[in-house]
Amino acid sequence: MARISSVAKMQKPQTYATRFRNRCRVCGRPRGYLRDFGMCRLCFRAAAHRGEIPGVTKASW
Repeated sequence: MARISSVAKMQKPQTYATRFRNRCRVCGRPRGYLRDFGMCRLCFRAAAHRGEIPGVTKASW
């Protein structure tokens, strides 16, 4: 889980654009962020396994 202070700090309008950090909508994690889905890789994987993301299936070959 992300620190609540870090999430709250990013919600304020930033003085400089370079300070902005993409964060997961679900857990607030700053790393492993997938832009197309707006969530981190861990939350994406869990949601894909539960079938909550349309069009995403587990790869098998």
